[in-house]
Amino acid sequence: MSLRVLAFSLLALVALAIGGTFALAPWDGARPAVAQIEMAPAPDAERVAPQSDAQVQLSFAPIVQAAAPSVVNVYATRIEQQAASQFANDPFFSRFFGQQFQSRPRESQSLGSGVIVDASGVILTNRHVIEGATDVRIALHDGREMAVDVVIEDEQTDLAVLRVREPEDATFPAITFANSDALLVGDLVLAIGNPFGVGQTVTSGIVSGLARTGVESTDYEFFIQTDAAINPGNSGGALVDMSGHLVGINTAIYSQNGGSVGIGFAIPANMAELVAEAGVTGGAIVRPWFGAKMQAVTSDIAQSLGMLAPHGAMITEVAPGGPAERAGFQSGDVILSVDGQRVDDPSAFNFRLATRPVGETAELERLRGSETDTVAFTVEAAPQPADSAIATINADSRFDGLTVRQLDPALSEAKGLPYDAKGVIVTAIEPGSAAEAMGLQLDDVILALNDQDIGDAASFSQLASQRVRTWQIILQRDGRVSRAIVSG
Repeated sequence: MSLRVLAFSLLALVALAIGGTFALAPWDGARPAVAQIEMAPAPDAERVAPQSDAQVQLSFAPIVQAAAPSVVNVYATRIEQQAASQFANDPFFSRFFGQQFQSRPRESQSLGSGVIVDASGVILTNRHVIEGATDVRIALHDGREMAVDVVIEDEQTDLAVLRVREPEDATFPAITFANSDALLVGDLVLAIGNPFGVGQTVTSGIVSGLARTGVESTDYEFFIQTDAAINPGNSGGALVDMSGHLVGINTAIYSQNGGSVGIGFAIPANMAELVAEAGVTGGAIVRPWFGAKMQAVTSDIAQSLGMLAPHGAMITEVAPGGPAERAGFQSGDVILSVDGQRVDDPSAFNFRLATRPVGETAELERLRGSETDTVAFTVEAAPQPADSAIATINADSRFDGLTVRQLDPALSEAKGLPYDAKGVIVTAIEPGSAAEAMGLQLDDVILALNDQDIGDAASFSQLASQRVRTWQIILQRDGRVSRAIVSG
């Protein structure tokens, strides 16, 4: 079985040559009333099973009428290079026909969904829906189409924030965020989106599981699982509770053929709301940094610690001078909960901490040896690099157009490197520059130049700005250290 991300399953739905046109299907239906809805957590509702035949026949229609106007269709246009012939990569044909087989640009459309989160025209969707797009448009519930700008693309959560380009002083029906931590397995939910481009569709189901991991390669794996039918095109759409409030952003399905088999996943609203708020205010996403590496507690570890069952996140290494060290944590400590919310593994801990505002205090339950205590931990952001820690090469050099940053514990942890890693890491490469032509890539760690170790950005800048006959470069890429010699 394979996991398929939703919206890009429709990447090839429409592929047109440059200069072609793309027409959205006409939209019918009454224009909904437009009202501003505040972004506030929804109160917990009492859960009651149906008590009579009349209750069994109750309808979800009022919930849909309240929530559906907040869900939009997202159309992303991207320009891709397409080979002009099936023989384009054949050396024999290329030798004789040359330019005729060069690739040419092609316009393609992908389809997804989005959720209006602010009355000024701010929409939340999945990053993979709009990734690489040259133009993004939305279609509202009443059929109006509008151009939008991408204001946030957050790779760590696979979320993106869009803003209507010309709102014309209109207000949009924004949805209310629920507290996704209040969800329980078995709760009824509705999925709203635009699967396969057929038009806005509502499916019902229950919460099948919580805190699911191994779904996508994001930094915060902590997904809601539901059996509400989710299909390609639902990506970025709404998962709502019985109050019509947003509990999650539909993101992925588990499927053999790309269709729904009753296993869908959504990003919890508590994480989505943080990204949405940054898009509404125009600020940056500031995430907490704990400053420690962790592993899951296995059965053997749990037995050695006298735990009845394995759960928690065990600290294996602490960053020197980081927040965890200053709070008194050390290797071997096991974090069992955050503010009373159980922690089953490091992914759960990362999610719980990431949804706590920077500057507030979180109560971390800790097991050390056979003793359990609670630590009041002040949530901190990773330290920002000083200007001297970043260098951009603008010189007559093979490194022209390269931007690097010297490694520090927080950056090293984010890149999967040891806390004491040395060197500078590539953070940007100017397109068409000498550095790009040399073959350098983002996240390359440059360790030495011409037998001189690189300790900081200043030393790299001084060396890399020189014009020499040849360069001997030692760098680390994807965990492997290699040496290269290039002309100066």
